[in-house]
Amino acid sequence: MRQTGDGSHRDPGTRGAISVAYFVQGLCFAALLTQVPVLQDRFAFSNGGLTLLLLAVPVVAGVGSLLAGWLAERYGSAAVLRVAQPLVCLAVLGAGAVPDRSLLYAVLAVFGLSVGAVDATMNMQGVSLERRYGRSILASFYAVWSVAGILGALSSSANEHWHQPLWVGFGVVAVVGIALSAATGPRLVRRDVERALAVYRGREPLLGRTVGGSRPRPAAGPAVPWGPIVLIGVGVALMYVADSATSNWSAEYLRRGLSSSAEFASWGYAVYQACMVVGRLGADVAARRFGPVAAVRAGVVVGVLGLLVVVAAPGTAAAIVGFGVLGLGLSVVVPLSFSAAGQYDPAGTGLAIARVNLFNYVGFLVGAPLVGAVQQLSNWRVGFAVPLVLVAVIIPLAGAFRPVRRPASAAPAGG
Repeated sequence: MRQTGDGSHRDPGTRGAISVAYFVQGLCFAALLTQVPVLQDRFAFSNGGLTLLLLAVPVVAGVGSLLAGWLAERYGSAAVLRVAQPLVCLAVLGAGAVPDRSLLYAVLAVFGLSVGAVDATMNMQGVSLERRYGRSILASFYAVWSVAGILGALSSSANEHWHQPLWVGFGVVAVVGIALSAATGPRLVRRDVERALAVYRGREPLLGRTVGGSRPRPAAGPAVPWGPIVLIGVGVALMYVADSATSNWSAEYLRRGLSSSAEFASWGYAVYQACMVVGRLGADVAARRFGPVAAVRAGVVVGVLGLLVVVAAPGTAAAIVGFGVLGLGLSVVVPLSFSAAGQYDPAGTGLAIARVNLFNYVGFLVGAPLVGAVQQLSNWRVGFAVPLVLVAVIIPLAGAFRPVRRPASAAPAGG
């Protein structure tokens, strides 16, 4: 552990453990989502039936996020994350192994519930470590998530290329995910450290005294406000409309709308995530240099241009390029949203993170079914025009990402 000039401690082991949580989540999510066409064919879902299924998963995930917020407040986000993440891995394996629809529904319910819990708690962990560092680092975790998304999408492509049963590819992903989670879980930020860091960075008094050998407890913080959380959350929801359209329908668009082969159908999502990595590697620097508001606005403009290319694409190659530009532009929105939300929770309860995370599922709840429904009524190009319009609405909402100004007199001495 390294002491820094601001008096905080930076533990690379902890940063690595949190990175692993993002990696496993991205790997599992991409592996499952890029095989949606295969699941559709295997279980004979109509487009309407598949749309309803994709509608149900984020609803269950929202419940998981709320439950995670409640549990993390009592037991800490690390404890919840260490239980929920292996469940995600097992649910992915189950989706490839179950023989009928009824069991698939049960497995996807477990997947949604545990994915929601992991999404919330891994971001609680990321915000806690960001407070320890005292600067923007959350986008770097999302870069790891995107790298894992690429690997997950490529694993699907490889599974199709080698004509392996679905459970084989999902099994590899599940084993890797469980092993990594188990190995790194003990290095996550502990509950007492989460609370202490939140109070310190929130410029609130820290009660460091112990009574009878008990752990130090931070002073109770103010209630988490809904107003700014909703504004940030709407931006997140609109971003996830486009993200869900890409993750759920890019393979279908390439395969059925543009007559791509099954082997190349997952490349749209893979390139989207590759460009997410590029964008997120520079997002923290951009946020520190130009401010989160400017970073979000510029990114959204680029994302809108990418969707224009997707909608107008004459063929597979152009559409894949469009998905890449979209990923590059939208890469900044989610990490900066959780950084912005974390400042409204000085007591470190995790409630602000859990609430913003709910809008993730609102976006998925609206995005994937809406694009699917519009596609059924018209065509794929019109379907992807829907997120194009909605993403543009983030531009005027970017002001909600502005950092909260705190009185200089409240800053701790010795910083």
